[in-house]
Amino acid sequence: MIRVDLSGTKKFVSGKFDKQAAKAALDMLVNGTGEGNDFIGWVNLPVNYDKEEFVRIQKAAEKIKANSKALVVVGIGGSYLGARAVVELLKSPNYNALSKNTPDIYFAGNGISADAVLQIIQMIGDRDFSVNVISKSGTTTEPAIAFRIFKELLEKKYGKEGAKERIFATTDKARGALKTLATQEGYETFVVPDDVGGRYSVLTAVGLLPIACCGIDIEKLMRGAQAERECCMSQGVDSAAVQYAMSRQYFAADGKTVEILAAYEPAFRFMAEWWKQLYGESEGKDGIGIFPASVDLTPDLHSMGQYIQDGRRMLQETVVFFDETEASLQVPSDEANLDGLNYLAGRELSYINQKAMEATKAAHIDGGVPVTEIRMPKNCAEAVGALIYFFEFACGVSGYMSGVNPFNQPGVEAYKKNMFRLLGKPGY
Repeated sequence: MIRVDLSGTKKFVSGKFDKQAAKAALDMLVNGTGEGNDFIGWVNLPVNYDKEEFVRIQKAAEKIKANSKALVVVGIGGSYLGARAVVELLKSPNYNALSKNTPDIYFAGNGISADAVLQIIQMIGDRDFSVNVISKSGTTTEPAIAFRIFKELLEKKYGKEGAKERIFATTDKARGALKTLATQEGYETFVVPDDVGGRYSVLTAVGLLPIACCGIDIEKLMRGAQAERECCMSQGVDSAAVQYAMSRQYFAADGKTVEILAAYEPAFRFMAEWWKQLYGESEGKDGIGIFPASVDLTPDLHSMGQYIQDGRRMLQETVVFFDETEASLQVPSDEANLDGLNYLAGRELSYINQKAMEATKAAHIDGGVPVTEIRMPKNCAEAVGALIYFFEFACGVSGYMSGVNPFNQPGVEAYKKNMFRLLGKPGY
């Protein structure tokens, strides 16, 4: 379903991609023989997910849609980025402003800004709302603080009994502070699987419940992931995902250690944010790793475009582009033609966007930047599910090719220890 076009990299390739290393990495990922193999449950998740929990997710989403005008999703990192990425890509970055029969969605607990939390409270106002708190442990500082605040608001508004019907906890299946609280209070709970790390968890209850609440068909999302998994498994090193992994590692070895992910749809912005966490947290360790960055094109061509074109030649670029668009809009004709655009009159904006992408690709290649295209058939649930799995699978292979464990994140703990010490947490 996902296609990779490497024609924009050929002039920069003097040898061959390392298929032997890719095959070894692929075998480690598929057979579970590499480091971090206790966190590869996502590999087969599209076909062996918990069907009973999946139905409960759908029922909970219907309940939230029926009794709430707003849903607050409390989580940080992988506990919110994937869901927000899918909602914005499939619905709109302006989802909350649109007329719809589903709840507005607000993401809290991904920072510690008082202004941000108060603004969410103000936007909810007097409306009925529910909370989906997502945390494996329940003790991560940012979401734990936010959950305290919104839990108190719910209990003041509905009482403890009423509040417990509006709190949904996605957490560890057996242990942890949040699991303990959920059991004590009687919250409905969903599981963060033991063998799936946060950044790979969007196709678990972590992402699926908020996504379903926004009216997105999660069955179609899973079908897309299933189809892409089948491509990866059946085609092996010839699959689009492994071709992408080999390409990016080839160019990293050639000194192009910064990868820019570009898209020509504003709705893709948070998918790029999710991608940055996925690749940055998976590969950035042991003093190595490709640095993931992103740009929104064409707007960033008028800012970052200068650096991409003429700056330090450490860049490789990956462009995600849709073959088809849903919307149809043409440039109108203007009698005065003061802006000189009548040559485009009657043209579809999608056609102009395509030509802008092609022109930019050619310019960047001429400027010394290899460009890989990732093509999606269209922006729909199946294609987005496929893209999620594509990026995850490629990340696992790429990480193993580079020689790191793609499924741990030891460096994430460093800031926490310093913060706890400065805040006076006992034991620090």
